[in-house]
Amino acid sequence: MPAPALAGVVDGCLPAFHRRLRDELTFPLAWGSSPVRDFAAWRRAARATVEAHLLVPADDPGEIPYDPEFADRAPAVPGGRAYSRETVTFTLSRYARVRGVLLTPSGDGPFPAVLLLHDHGATFGIGKEKVVAPWYDERAKLPAARRWVRRCYGGRFVGDELAARGHVVLAVDALGWGDRGPLAYAGQQALASAVFHLGSSLAGLTAREDVRAAGFLASLARVDARRIAALGFSLGGFRAWQLAALSDDVAAAASVCWMTGVRDLTAPGGDALRGQSAYHLLHPGLARHLDFPDVAGIAAPRPMLFFHGGLDPHFTPAGVRAAYGRLRAVWRAAGAGERLLTRVWPGHGHTFAVPLQDEVFRWLGAVLYGSAAEA
Repeated sequence: MPAPALAGVVDGCLPAFHRRLRDELTFPLAWGSSPVRDFAAWRRAARATVEAHLLVPADDPGEIPYDPEFADRAPAVPGGRAYSRETVTFTLSRYARVRGVLLTPSGDGPFPAVLLLHDHGATFGIGKEKVVAPWYDERAKLPAARRWVRRCYGGRFVGDELAARGHVVLAVDALGWGDRGPLAYAGQQALASAVFHLGSSLAGLTAREDVRAAGFLASLARVDARRIAALGFSLGGFRAWQLAALSDDVAAAASVCWMTGVRDLTAPGGDALRGQSAYHLLHPGLARHLDFPDVAGIAAPRPMLFFHGGLDPHFTPAGVRAAYGRLRAVWRAAGAGERLLTRVWPGHGHTFAVPLQDEVFRWLGAVLYGSAAEA
């Protein structure tokens, strides 16, 4: 091989040899490339690989109890089924206790449940309030929350909609948002760097916390632990499929506006190359083994939904279609092709609009109340 030419940085942030780096990403542990041909064995090996790249050891629930404290209880009757609202402070990890919001339908449980994972949006003053109306802090939080749901969620608080439809809903702030911030946009890279210096990873911490949140939800007597789904939009969508890959407490997951491949995400001009928000989904070295759809495929054969807007500026249509194709191949290999729903919505951008919500709600109802949730 000839000696490489002298090369520096191009396109503002990419090394001149970035194409060669991308060409080396062959994802040798992906289903179909991995030498492991037994699907269950492949899932175990792939999950172990992801776990190793989180850089954060898992918490043992037996050693670190959740110790929940409930407060701010209030009823809600939004014109549909009644439900109650309360805050819950619990031990999310060995490092932190957090305050979450918990919505519970009226009636006799246990109920199906949804862990609702908030988006990024470069807006940090609110986190869980992006998806659940903040009755506990209406003066400080509600105006910003209403502006956000008008912008990204068609004017709806998705968590309240789900509770009115008979689901227990839990939402908590990721590190940097809401009660755990607010983080400034320009401070994300510094936070990520500090965590890396401390031998951990910002994305890895979030992944572990999401797993713990699902475990806490499953521990509640009001919840049917066999019928828990994860749901999120944008970064929340990334977190939803990642959680389904890492947690056995999640029976199904719905991801809106986050799925593509590493090569597409790192093409010149891509958002991930700017740093900052990219650190919330960066597990160093994992791309040498698995691509994003490969990681999501670890969740097979459980029911999964992936929606994208055809006009989403953050993801190329080709990248989304290619990733969906890889996902379908995994679910077919698991003998569960009918349990995977993928759809690109023409005319929609990077939003969780009402038509998408209604379709997700119908899908969740079928999955959590129907035969698919029992298998």
